[in-house]
Amino acid sequence: MNWQDLTSDQFPAAVQAAGGVCLVPLGCLERHAHHLPLGTDKFIASDLCRRAAELVPAVVFPDYFFTQILEARHYPGCIGLEPDLILALLENVCAEIARNGLKKIVLVNAHGGNGSFLTYFAQAQLASRRDYVVYVVDHPDLLPEDATVQTLWETTVDGHAGEIETSQILAIHPELVHLEQAPAEPEGMPLERLKALQDAGVYTGIWWYADHPTHSRGDGRPATADKGNRLMDARARALAAAVRAIQQDSEAMRLQDEFYDAVESE
Repeated sequence: MNWQDLTSDQFPAAVQAAGGVCLVPLGCLERHAHHLPLGTDKFIASDLCRRAAELVPAVVFPDYFFTQILEARHYPGCIGLEPDLILALLENVCAEIARNGLKKIVLVNAHGGNGSFLTYFAQAQLASRRDYVVYVVDHPDLLPEDATVQTLWETTVDGHAGEIETSQILAIHPELVHLEQAPAEPEGMPLERLKALQDAGVYTGIWWYADHPTHSRGDGRPATADKGNRLMDARARALAAAVRAIQQDSEAMRLQDEFYDAVESE
């Protein structure tokens, strides 16, 4: 059930049918090598939520791309908002989703650069009392029965505009893929310009630029739409399983309330 497709009169019944679960597809607008669209992550997140909502009832929020992508601001087309703004905006959006009756908000992420941001955002929910729970599903792990999907890939280095994402966009929006412009493998290999620090377990915010300044990791040329569809269907089944668990969950909200009560009693 797509939020924007519902009438206002239909909305309360949709909330009930979804068990109060809202899927928020998170992507970004950033360069994806030479051959994939800026909205690659947004398209993947949206399609994943759509496929999952066909398996288990859920309300799917409109595509959301105001997330963390400062590391791509040196290329045209990137929208990299200020850190305090993306936190405040997502907080406000979640509060509005909850005000409309969807108290189980699932942030479904398809952008690798959002990992630390979303972990912090979820932790920051403990700053003050809320009447909703934020759940994060970051690139959902495949179910055991779908493990064979991992054998599809011909390349060993991937992660950004490589075989996997290229296959997904070929499955979702083939007309937006310019496979003839996909860079040869050397461009997609990490430059290891901060290898000494990384080997020592040291993190810096410039790590991605250090390894992949052209925003390419992997080789997209072996990609096919069939591979992309098989992966998207498998991930949708995994997301649907997570949604079922979230629909049945009452403990997270109970524990949040218990925590808030303890803080406020000090």
